[in-house]
Amino acid sequence: MARESEFYYPNRMGRIILLALEEVLGRNGANAVLKIANLSKYIHSYPPHNQDLAIPFSDLAALQVGLETAYGPRTGRGIALRVGRACFKYGLREFGADLGLTDLAFRLLPLPTRMEQGARALASLFNDLTDQRVRVEIGDTEIYWHIERCPLCWGRHVESPACSLAVGLLQEALYWVSSGKYFNVEETACIGNGSPTCTIVIHRTILG
Repeated sequence: MARESEFYYPNRMGRIILLALEEVLGRNGANAVLKIANLSKYIHSYPPHNQDLAIPFSDLAALQVGLETAYGPRTGRGIALRVGRACFKYGLREFGADLGLTDLAFRLLPLPTRMEQGARALASLFNDLTDQRVRVEIGDTEIYWHIERCPLCWGRHVESPACSLAVGLLQEALYWVSSGKYFNVEETACIGNGSPTCTIVIHRTILG
């Protein structure tokens, strides 16, 4: 799937990310971040609704840089977290049937099984439709989502884990598959600061 020296997301997923950004920041706020990120090509011109691999990883990383530049690293990553949550909502509409997450049979499974199958289904979606590579590791008390080729920190050098959008996506996915329960989801390693993978840990214990 690799194209020359770049890797890609499909237009359909790029469009979801931009719609989620607009939902969180409003149209003017989203446009301002796109300008800061040198992504003005997307202003008033979101990607088409198709599976063509045309959104480079470098654009997705630039979007995160734009958020951190506009709002500061801490707040920018907090906004990316919210964008990730909104992405799941849009993504469920687009890919829910493909993932199997909307099937009655899935909804009737025990919660631990839903969490594991949901994590694997999301990983398969990215592995099948994008150049991103995800490996899921199931532990007794945690589920590990290892992103082995990550678009969110692509080409970046960061001091601390910076893939907040992916964390937000998984947070919202868990909220949905658990029918409204919250779990601690944290990125513990990032390729952007020298780790071999971006590792997101899902703790199985329900918060609160």
